[in-house]
Parts: sequence; C-alpha cells; structure tokens
Amino acid sequence: MKIKILGIALFGLTLGAVVYYPQLMAKTTQIDPLIGHHIIAVEKPKIDVVFVLDTTGSMSGLIQTAKEKIWSIATTMASAQQTPEIRIGLVGYRDRGDAYVTKVVDLSDDLDSVYATLMDFQADGGGDGPESVNEALYDAVHNISWSHDDQAYQVIFLVGDAPPHMDYNEVRYPEIVASAAEKGIVVNTIQCGDMALTVEPWTQIAALSNGSFFQVEQAGSAVAFNTPYDDEIAELSAKLDDTRLYFGTEEEKEKMHGKVAATVKLNEGASVASRARRGAFNASVGGRKNLLGENELVAAIESGEVDLDELEEDELPESLKPMARAEQVAYVAELTAERQDLQRQIQDLSKDRNVYLKSKVEEAGGLKGSLDQKLYDAVKEQAAVAGLEYEDGPAY
Repeated sequence: MKIKILGIALFGLTLGAVVYYPQLMAKTTQIDPLIGHHIIAVEKPKIDVVFVLDTTGSMSGLIQTAKEKIWSIATTMASAQQTPEIRIGLVGYRDRGDAYVTKVVDLSDDLDSVYATLMDFQADGGGDGPESVNEALYDAVHNISWSHDDQAYQVIFLVGDAPPHMDYNEVRYPEIVASAAEKGIVVNTIQCGDMALTVEPWTQIAALSNGSFFQVEQAGSAVAFNTPYDDEIAELSAKLDDTRLYFGTEEEKEKMHGKVAATVKLNEGASVASRARRGAFNASVGGRKNLLGENELVAAIESGEVDLDELEEDELPESLKPMARAEQVAYVAELTAERQDLQRQIQDLSKDRNVYLKSKVEEAGGLKGSLDQKLYDAVKEQAAVAGLEYEDGPAY
C-alpha cells in the first residue's frame, strides 16, 4: 500500500464539495448517451466555490496538496444525488510588501483553466506573522462573479496559517463576513498549523456565516493514494482530450483555444495521480462540461444540436476545412466512436481504482478521523440545507 499524506485535505475535499454540489437552477437539456436523443430538460443544482488560499512561504505543503487533490474534490462533490453544475474560483493572498497582495481567479466552469492557474501558485513572501486575510476575503466576497440564483450553494474555503492584519486601514472580517452571509455565502475556515493567534479569528469567521472551522497540521492532513491504474487512466484521459473539435466564430474558437492550452499545460506538468483523478472526473456525467467546454462539434453533432451542412466554412474547426463533406462526416463519426470507447475504458478502470482505494482505506482503519472525512461531513450538512444529498463519502 502506498499512501501519501498530502497537505491540506481541506482543499481536496473542499474542492470536491464545490465541484459536486448540485446546481439548483441551471436549466440544461440532457442527452440519453445510448440513443442520442433529447430528453426532458431538468433544473440542475449550482455550486459556486471559491478557495481563498494563503500563498506565503510557510504554505508550500498545502499548495502542493491543493494541486494534487482538486480532482478528488471534484469527484466527491459530483457524487450528489443530482449531478450539479460547478464553478470554481481562487483568491491567492500574501501581504503588503510581497510580490502581490491578492491574486483573483474568477468563478469558472472550466476547471482545467482554473487548475492551470493553480499550477502557477508558489509559496513565497510573508514573514511578519499576520497576512492580508481581510483583503483576500473582501475580494472573494465582492470581486467574484457569484451566481444570482438564490438556491445555488455558494461557499468560500479560507485556508491559511496566520491571523489577519487588524492594523491596516481597511474593511475587516466581521463586516466582510456579514456581507457574505447576506449574499447566502457560507465561509468555512481551515487553519494550517497551531499558531494560537489564528484560532480566534478563524473560529469567528466560520461562526459568523454558519460555516465550519477545521485545524490541521501545517502541511495539511489530506490522504491521497497512488494506484496501479493511474498511469493508464492518465494516458487514456489525454487521448480523450484529443477527440475535441471546436467550431463557431473566431472569438468563440479562440476562447476554446485557451482551454486547450490549459489542458496541454496540465497534461505536461501535473502528476500522474492528479491526471488520473482528472480523467476519472472528465469521463463521468459531472465532468462532461469541463471536458467539452463550449461549442464542441463532436458532441453537438451527436446530440443533434448542430448539422455540418448548417455551418459556414469559417465556422468549422481548422482540421476539417481541407476535407470534403463526406470526409468531414466520416472523421466526426470516427471521433464519436473513439470518444465513447475511451470513456468506457476510463469508467471501467475507475471502478477498479475505486475498489482498490476502498480496500486501502479499510486497511488504514477507515480514516474516519481524516480531514477528508470531516470536510465531506461539513459539506454534506451544508448541502442538505439546500436540498442536496451526498451518500457515497469522500473520494481519494
């Protein structure tokens, strides 16, 4: 058994919660994967999650854990009884005098691009004890594009080891968290390490918004497992990425070029285990949006949303333009079959991976006291208030 204790289980479970908290009001038309026909449109739950992450020098372990656990988190949250639509955002923070005070990544359902940005987060700066927590929380509450849907699950996870500066002339956390509560945003706090001065403000921040407070080791206490299935799932996931074709206006295609670039970056720079977790997520119903993005031609033709004959030449993907129409049709059909086969392979391997992980968790004593479990329990309770149900436990 190869178990790696990774800093900040919270980030992992938290993200998971975000990713899988059902979107309550997003109206989408679902497609039966077997017959390809439109079925009844349903109102899907929404989840908006923002991670406010201390990126000063003492937080290197936690940041690395966040990079490893984000897809497990997504998988955990997608296990809600009604698969949600999820958006994730980030606010990295340090302190005045550092390279930056805050770095804001707005909410997005393109988790690949969010992850590609997270990959660039490095621990540096700090040094005087307190950090710019107040400014980071303010940005998370007021400078993020939160949903206007009253029934969306909206949550902030504040992760850090040091208390806020209370000597700066700025809005302070009691007022900021009050604004969050008015907007229906829950703030959960995770303290890394045991700095005594951090306990009180972290506890108060969570209490003011009916959130939860957790305390973990400096590097966190998330549990991650490497499995014999990771290499193959990661490889198949990269092949699945290559089945995507984007159509539309130049602006629309350029936007998706940015998504593809983020995918290339994570496939080249993320760990095998992290890429395997992403592959398992993308092959699931909950990961469909992240895999495809917008204006994906293979899926649009399969669902009947688009017909090749309806597209102008300049709207076509570049790879199709030199082809005759019959060749275009055949190529799209080939990609459709390949995608379906890759998804089946990943899903089958993911089932085997889950069985393997379950056995390792049982061998380790169940890990009921892990941060992963505590975070899952908190999310499950908060989700229930919005009518969301989780039953499968945390994913590792």
